[in-house]
Amino acid sequence: MGSSVRVETSLDPGLSRWLWLVKWLLAIPHYLVLAVLWLAFVPLTMVAFFAILFTGRYPRSIFEFNVGVFRWAWRVHYYAYAALGTDRYPPFTLADDPSYPARLEIDYPERLSRGLVLVKWWLLAIPHYLVLGVFAGGGLWLGWGRSDDRFSWGAGGLIGILVLIAAIILLFTGKYPKPLYDFVIGMDRWVIRVGAYAALMTDEYPPFRLDMGGTEPGRSATSTDNRSPSRSGAEWSPGRIVSVVAGVALGALSMGLLTGGITLLWLDQGERSDDGYLSASSTYSTGTYALTSERVRFAGTPDDVLLAERALGDIRVRVTDLSAENPIFVGIGPSAAVARYLEGTEYSTITDLGSGAVTVHQGSGVAMLPENADVWTASSIGAGTRTVAWPDQAGDWTVVVMNADGSPGVDVRAEAGVTAPALGWLAWVFLTTGLVALAAAVVLVAIPVSRASRELADTRQGKS
Repeated sequence: MGSSVRVETSLDPGLSRWLWLVKWLLAIPHYLVLAVLWLAFVPLTMVAFFAILFTGRYPRSIFEFNVGVFRWAWRVHYYAYAALGTDRYPPFTLADDPSYPARLEIDYPERLSRGLVLVKWWLLAIPHYLVLGVFAGGGLWLGWGRSDDRFSWGAGGLIGILVLIAAIILLFTGKYPKPLYDFVIGMDRWVIRVGAYAALMTDEYPPFRLDMGGTEPGRSATSTDNRSPSRSGAEWSPGRIVSVVAGVALGALSMGLLTGGITLLWLDQGERSDDGYLSASSTYSTGTYALTSERVRFAGTPDDVLLAERALGDIRVRVTDLSAENPIFVGIGPSAAVARYLEGTEYSTITDLGSGAVTVHQGSGVAMLPENADVWTASSIGAGTRTVAWPDQAGDWTVVVMNADGSPGVDVRAEAGVTAPALGWLAWVFLTTGLVALAAAVVLVAIPVSRASRELADTRQGKS
């Protein structure tokens, strides 16, 4: 007995090399219409839920409408980035179009289980949702997620990655790789089967099986209106599926490593100042008596400090007075001692160096001038730009900027910088590891796909 959910496709032989670059734009009218259709699909499915719960029957009119929405969405996704299998523009209709190269049929169920309707769309489907999370990335295109993710099927996950690879090959060779096509359609078919099950349209549990190619298992190529869809005949064992899933996960990790490596290399080569520092700075103006950093901690052993020095290199704080009225004081001291010195003083703490965000602590004036306070491990006082280096000691540290005469109103540009000597080699470690992981990911995906494709080719030759 065949499946109650049938997906049939045929690959256009003369696909345009470049049209896929603008299909996102061409498909916008369909996306707008589908957005409205999904808004109707969801409440109608809720009505069907209660109808099945009390009567055991899916209202036929609602069923036909919801199948039409599925069918419409499948044609659009096949045209666009869930397959790129045709350049023929999808028709604006809920009805089946026998001439279109992507078709979907779902048999109307005369009776449905009242008990299953309570659990199949969430509990029983969870194992499939995990698989589809890998395949589709953004989740099902049923419109049950966040509204801005409603059409995310094919935009991420393994489907999106493989379709992008196929599109690039198409751009340069003019041919869509058949093994990739068969594999993508197998994943699309899995998505649709689970979608129909979760939408309560069938009690037939979706098989954990990747049926590749354009023809459903058990159906001949001649049964699809004289078109020539590919024949599904490859076996996807659990080992092959695990290999592909592991390859995708490793590929995602490699993208993160490569992106991180490129970013670190860019910082190391392009963002250093002339004296070799990587810096972040911002301008601060406060009417309080002092400006302080948040607590900075170096862990408690000499080895920890040595490790930080090796990773960060030289650390400095540079402060420039913008008011040009009074000399300024910049000091670094143990956080506990600095807190005692500033107790009862109105001062501001920088919470974000990049944005300049501060938190104000209420109080009055300072108890003594900063240069007379015996709390500083490193300090500098004077007009213009003042620079202090970070102490090479373990502990919690706080940077303080004040007017040297203790008056309120601090107007400065503050810059924190590190030499980060390890940044360059760390970038190459990330890049090398990312390339190795990417190569392993390609192998893990390519081997099961190529073997399944050979089996598919052997099946076709045996049937011919």
